[in-house]
Amino acid sequence: MAPILLILLGATEILQADLLPDEKIALLPPVNFTIKVTGLAQVLLHWEPNPDQEQRNVNLEYQVKINAPKEDDYETRITESNCVTILHQGFSASVRTILQNDHSFLASSWVSAEVQAPPGSPGTSAVNLTCTTNTTADNYSHLRPYQVSLHCTWLVGTDAPEDTQYFLYYRYGSWTEECKEYSKDILERNIACWFPRTFIHSRGRDWLVVLVNGSSKHTAIKPFDQLFALHTIDQINPPLNVTAEIEGTRLSIQWEKPVSAFPSHCFDYEVKIHNTRNGYLQIEKMMTNAFISIIDDLSKYDIQVRAAVSSMCREAGLWSEWSQPIYVGNDEQKPLTKWFLFVLMATICLILLILSLICRICHLWTKLFPPIPAPKSNIKDFFVTPNYEVMWKVLMICHICPGLSPLGAVTGFLVFYIIGEGFYPEGQEYFYCFSHSVLWLIWLFVFFKRWGLAMLPRLVSTRSK
Repeated sequence: MAPILLILLGATEILQADLLPDEKIALLPPVNFTIKVTGLAQVLLHWEPNPDQEQRNVNLEYQVKINAPKEDDYETRITESNCVTILHQGFSASVRTILQNDHSFLASSWVSAEVQAPPGSPGTSAVNLTCTTNTTADNYSHLRPYQVSLHCTWLVGTDAPEDTQYFLYYRYGSWTEECKEYSKDILERNIACWFPRTFIHSRGRDWLVVLVNGSSKHTAIKPFDQLFALHTIDQINPPLNVTAEIEGTRLSIQWEKPVSAFPSHCFDYEVKIHNTRNGYLQIEKMMTNAFISIIDDLSKYDIQVRAAVSSMCREAGLWSEWSQPIYVGNDEQKPLTKWFLFVLMATICLILLILSLICRICHLWTKLFPPIPAPKSNIKDFFVTPNYEVMWKVLMICHICPGLSPLGAVTGFLVFYIIGEGFYPEGQEYFYCFSHSVLWLIWLFVFFKRWGLAMLPRLVSTRSK
């Protein structure tokens, strides 16, 4: 048994020795390293193993290092690699052979290759390139029920001649397309492009590549390319069919998901509720398409909703525009007008009551207008003898109350006169004071009815501004 164990132990040691790299092995760099441009902002790196490399029972790997335009490095076991990167600044990379395990690391020397930057005068390329995508429903295609549009804008280079003309191309995956619809500046130079339909998939994760090159009779125009991640430029549509309903103090809001290739569970929402009476603004974030809130039922509200793709389905991106506002609740000016009228009339009545009490307690009316001694008249004398004071009061009532008939004015004054002269003769001065107060109250009421209500909306609108 012991000899068998020794034999197995020796075989294991020999196998481990074969797997471990021999420090005396010299790793040779790859050969025929090339960089080939295969598309917009896309290159293919290719190399071959060194034919003079000593073959052992080990697996060789390769380390690739991107030198420009942005430094990066990674490892691979195959002899080619695709790379998506901007190329208007040129591109360079290096590769070497490596052999590593848990105990040691061996590497060959680097071999490099590059792609020269495209020709063109500095300052002539397009600048401030921005792009946005938007999804629309396509009712004519069952294979692709949603279409993605693309809109890009840019500015003319600071050193570009006046006859410069720019052209835009985009690439998504294996599809490349040239722009057909341009917007121009006053010099007829292209400064924007519109693709109503593209090959872009709104739920895809590939890079969107956009290239703007140009031409001029005076100088070479330097091209400019840029990479866009879809989640950073996708302009989500606002939610659809936003509705709101108020039941007492309960506000219920509902809506539907935006036009999008993403399903309903892939959206986050924000609800904005604005109280137009006091200016209070409430914004709530949620993942469902309904919201309930307790509100003041005497106010008017405008409500808007917006959406964004949730991080569960894609990296966080842009919020949509707010939906069109919908209005619910009462008009904010109606409660204010009613309360204003009520408070004003109550204040006037209170002031007149206080004045009447002062006249009664302090006998102000008798002191200001002492009564002229005369024999007391009765009801019969009232109808027989012309009473100019009575006529004046009746005319005054008819004047300040044009809606009241003369008969009604005479009847109303007779009631005051009979009460004051017949039933309370000892309180005649109080009745005079009270009747004059009532006449002033009637005059103030008619004046406010004629002119106050006409001026109130202007005062309220001025206050709200």
